[in-house]
Parts: sequence; C-alpha cells; structure tokens
Amino acid sequence: MTAALPETSRSRTSLPTRLQTAGLADAAVIAALQQGCFPDDPWGSEAVASLIGQPGFFSVLALRDGGEGDDPVGFLLARVAAEDGEIIAVGVRADARGQGLGRRLVAAALDGARALGATALFLEVAEDNGMAQSLYKSCGFFSVGRRPGYYRRAEGRVAALVLRYSYTDE
Repeated sequence: MTAALPETSRSRTSLPTRLQTAGLADAAVIAALQQGCFPDDPWGSEAVASLIGQPGFFSVLALRDGGEGDDPVGFLLARVAAEDGEIIAVGVRADARGQGLGRRLVAAALDGARALGATALFLEVAEDNGMAQSLYKSCGFFSVGRRPGYYRRAEGRVAALVLRYSYTDE
C-alpha cells in the first residue's frame, strides 16, 4: 500500500511544478524518468512496480504543467522498514534541474519517512556526483560509509557514499 504524501512536503513556492503521491499506475512513467536520469543503470517498469507494491514503500512524482497536461519531470522512491527509512532513488529530468525540485523531493522523503515512523533516513549517492552530495548534506545528511564499485558507469564502476539523516538530531 502506498503511503499518502504529507501536506507539509508540498511546496508553497511559485514553481510551476507540484509533487503528487505516485502508485502502481505510475510505474512506467517513473521507470522512464529513472532511465533518463540514470542511463548507466536503467530500471524497467516491472522493477519499479515491484518496489511500489512493497509494505512501507512510498513514491512521489513531480509534475509540471505542460500546457496540454502534466509533464513528469522528477520522481522519488523511498521506503521505511522498522525505524529505518531509505531513499531508493530520486531524480530530476535534466531540463528541470536547478529549480529546487531535488530539494523538494528530498523534503518529501524526509516527511514521508517520518510519517511512517522512521528515526533515520539513509541513501547512497555516487562518489562522483558532487551536486547531489551537496544537496543531501545541505538537507542534513552526513556520511556514514562507502561502498566500493556500487554504481555502474559506461567507463567502469564508481563507489557510493552512504549518507544518513537522523530525526533525533533535529
């Protein structure tokens, strides 16, 4: 069952993009966004659908008004098991970056995990992705580990940094 997105994570800014709770019907859209954001490690809609169906899982789509309907520009996949939350994937389409949307999606993860009882939220970020690392650290995440060779790249593998956010430190 997909958890409802808490009201507190909906932005009150003037950005023409809104966040919306996603479900199984959105698996193909999320998979297409994931493939565009992470072409070296693409996921199919079946893989996304299998995640969305898990207990404690929640997903969010970022939708921009495209004039002729909603234009999906970002996504979040996250889950909570016991007291630990995990951001499985978060991505923003290249043409929608630099507008604060990644920060809004991370805020949705923090709010959603807290609503499901998490006391900590974890994620992995590629060691060569300095922009994402800066975003996560500015949101209160800190490094707790490193996983060598975690991410695939066309030119080889790159390590992942394991980051943690603690709700008890707020």
